[in-house]
Amino acid sequence: METKWLEDFVSLAETRSFSRSAQLRHVTQPAFSRRIQALEAWAGTDLVDRSSYPTRLTPAGKTLYDQALETLQALQNTRATLRAHGTSSQDMIEFAVPHTLAFTFFPAWVSSLREQFGPFKSRLIALNVHDAVMRLVEGSCDLLITYHHASQPFQLDANRYEMVVLGQEVLAPYAKADAQGQPLYPLPGRAGQPLPYLGYAPGAYLGRVTELILKQSSTPIHLDRVYETDMAEGLKAMALEGHGIAFLPYSAVKKELRARTLTRAAPPELHGLEMAMDVRVYREKPTGKEPAKGTAQAMWTFLQEHSVAGASALLP
Repeated sequence: METKWLEDFVSLAETRSFSRSAQLRHVTQPAFSRRIQALEAWAGTDLVDRSSYPTRLTPAGKTLYDQALETLQALQNTRATLRAHGTSSQDMIEFAVPHTLAFTFFPAWVSSLREQFGPFKSRLIALNVHDAVMRLVEGSCDLLITYHHASQPFQLDANRYEMVVLGQEVLAPYAKADAQGQPLYPLPGRAGQPLPYLGYAPGAYLGRVTELILKQSSTPIHLDRVYETDMAEGLKAMALEGHGIAFLPYSAVKKELRARTLTRAAPPELHGLEMAMDVRVYREKPTGKEPAKGTAQAMWTFLQEHSVAGASALLP
């Protein structure tokens, strides 16, 4: 039995909706249902009355719900106690950050933050966007830094989590530059001669934003997907070798643009082939039973105060 099954079950008991709980737990509804079924298999009895709507717990489910709350609270208290054993862990701020931001945004942001906030110790956990969000949901990091676009929102409960906007990042198409500084593969391409396209793997957050850009384009874009990966750095490496066009965040390519090894694949007159995204930092609101680390709390206060004057000031 896994603790996340208990967390899923508690969520279902409180929302009384499989779909709503699946959103809050950042999994698909079929995956969420399988986890509830796995918990029922472990318990050896039905925990949910599926004949009613909204969803109701069976008598066995009500018993487990009370026990699950106690068990999860005990585990949280134990975690807080273990973390308090060492002052070093109390001083260390743990960040969950998607790979692209971990490679491009985070190092420069930390340098800028140290100049304004002061020195601090940090631990970076680099993951895909979904797993980074789950780190926050499961209480396994202090702060989550990630992209956000209104078309791809995160289902984070505003009563439990809070957010500060650090600035904006622009996603746009880039290709290797030729000797004259022009793109090897200029958009929009032709119907009979599509341009080689370096795309994100299915499910990647930046891939979903890229799909929205292409869908909303007023000009038909002709691309032939020849390569895919879930990491922007991987796409950039392929673009630098001249393998095709990649939609990349500006922070990932600004050095290459200065060096003129990459260039925008869309001419100025081709409007709409870019998308601005927020760069946001999230945290779980501290509770009396498990207050935020002192350094993490001081940093959060600093970020909130500086976001009032203008989020872009927090970007490197």
